[in-house]
Amino acid sequence: MTPTPTIFAPLFIAATALFVWSCWKRLSLTALGRPEERLDNIGQRIGDTLSYAFAQKRVLAKPSGLIHVAIFWCFLVLMIANTEFLLHGLFPAVNFTRLPDGIFMPLMQMIDVVSLITLLAVTAAAIRRLVAPPYPEARTFEAFFILFLIATLMLANFGVNAAKISRMQGSTLVLAESIMPISSWFAPYVPSGAGKLVHDLSWWTHALVLLLFMNLLPLSKHFHIITAIPNVFLRRREHPPLPEREEFSAGNSFGINRVDGYTWKELLDAFSCTECGRCQMACPADQTGKPLNPRRVIAQLKHNLMANGPLLKQGQPAGTPLIGEGDASISEEAIWACTTCGACLQSCPVFIEQMPKLIPLRRHLVEMESKFPEELLNLFENMEGRSNPWGIAPTERGKWASQLGDRPYEPGKSEYLFYVGCAGSFDARAKQITVATALLLDKAGVSWGMLGKDEKCCGDSLRRLGNEYVFDKLAKENVALFKERGIRKVIVQCPHCLTTLKNDYRQYGIELEVIHHSQLLLYLVQDGRLKLPKQADLGKLVYHDSCYLGRHNNIYDEPREALALATGAEPLEMPRNREDGFCCGAGGGRMWMEEFTGDRINLVRAAEALEQQPDTICTACPYCLTMLDDGIKDLKAEKVQVKDIAEVMAEAVLR
Repeated sequence: MTPTPTIFAPLFIAATALFVWSCWKRLSLTALGRPEERLDNIGQRIGDTLSYAFAQKRVLAKPSGLIHVAIFWCFLVLMIANTEFLLHGLFPAVNFTRLPDGIFMPLMQMIDVVSLITLLAVTAAAIRRLVAPPYPEARTFEAFFILFLIATLMLANFGVNAAKISRMQGSTLVLAESIMPISSWFAPYVPSGAGKLVHDLSWWTHALVLLLFMNLLPLSKHFHIITAIPNVFLRRREHPPLPEREEFSAGNSFGINRVDGYTWKELLDAFSCTECGRCQMACPADQTGKPLNPRRVIAQLKHNLMANGPLLKQGQPAGTPLIGEGDASISEEAIWACTTCGACLQSCPVFIEQMPKLIPLRRHLVEMESKFPEELLNLFENMEGRSNPWGIAPTERGKWASQLGDRPYEPGKSEYLFYVGCAGSFDARAKQITVATALLLDKAGVSWGMLGKDEKCCGDSLRRLGNEYVFDKLAKENVALFKERGIRKVIVQCPHCLTTLKNDYRQYGIELEVIHHSQLLLYLVQDGRLKLPKQADLGKLVYHDSCYLGRHNNIYDEPREALALATGAEPLEMPRNREDGFCCGAGGGRMWMEEFTGDRINLVRAAEALEQQPDTICTACPYCLTMLDDGIKDLKAEKVQVKDIAEVMAEAVLR
């Protein structure tokens, strides 16, 4: 059948109308979300879009990303060819041959070569899904069908061109072979006298598959082809991502238990997921057999939005619960399994915000339903009553400093507040880190003081566990105390304190200069204020990245540099390190919870450290130290010691 506008135009109009309607049906659901400002810093957003959406920076972080980059860029080039194809079908006079030769010939050559690259890339993608899928569920009919359609488009394009070439002779044939070298390979296989038939069949195959492909996009995960680039442009620029403050007044509801409780951008995330599985493969909960899968969380959010959106638009109650069991609901066990390590955020190529969606669900369970794991009851009561997780009397906070004498923070005299934190004040093992840090500060002549019994927990675990009410109370009290005493510069040894004081407290109107002890100790050595008379002999030392120090605050180099100076050798690296580091299992309030499902996260990380055959494992976080120390003991590797960076530095400076 010869392609004619009278046949193609109605098909094109119908397919385009259906495509627009399908896109609108889904994207309009994002309007159910709460307002949110995501159009600030336009210049930076454009730069991010060029870097992450077009240059595919995060995609290329994995070798398999090369396949996707090839398909993506070929797709952009072939959009030119397909636009001409559609216009030619509607208006036969529109054709690339009308272009000047200087544009026409290289353009056709590029399209021809790019079509081959696309065919090879989709073949490689299909083989990878068969042989080594990114996750077991990746072998879906939809994925293979989409790859099949793309391959069919490429072969149909070659068929159209090969049929044209088969009917050429002389110099015209030579020219065609030079500008369409790939299509020329297929030309000899076109049966003699069947050139027009092959051309028409190939043209209509290309046309119908292209229209079908276009209309499958909004109905599948491949909708991300349309939404991913805008999603990158609208990415959250705040780092680390902070939970929103809540207003505690009569009649308010807290947290989220309905899909329209999220913002419009958070709902756009649901349609932007590529289902590449990178978040899943990085998630410590998923990788240790917990029911939490960040990829599935986003899929469940999308299914819930699709199920409840039409009802909510009409003002009716949601029919499918957001928190619950099923493909369109997120289970409570999954909600509580998150360690808030940020690995999902770090790994997502299109900047979907998986982890921040779980904290509002925790808030609803804690603040509206009083439903939370039983072991958290003591934590919440202790925090509310005595401002620390153990419920120990505040008068005990400063007793670790008995050998140092009374060291109160004095406004106008003390340069730094040493914010010791709950672990450093009450945990027997962490107190050794506190003493080592204090002695090193004294040795360097740093002017510091502490709050003693007036110090309260920063509230990190409370906030990440969803108990925003008690966190809000602690944060307000701490901020008021800091302002009253004129505190501006703070030393911490816990990355969770670092994040909370430096980042979360900005929401409460205070800007603090917060420095982690690993950073300060390095600076003191580099400045010559801390002398290293000898090198700490701790054997082979491997360093573990704290998620809250690394991914949440981008502090990777300083701890390593400090360890290298103290020991005279670069620390060993685990296979998963820096941005790809694996959580110890204590973040997100999980420090105070048990693991009843799957493998223990701290055992997995401790075993990974032991693979390096170290003598010492070094951390820069009291939570990490506890989790790894327990893991080493459980794995019967007591000969391996676990030390904090301050203790390693003290070995070189004080002994």
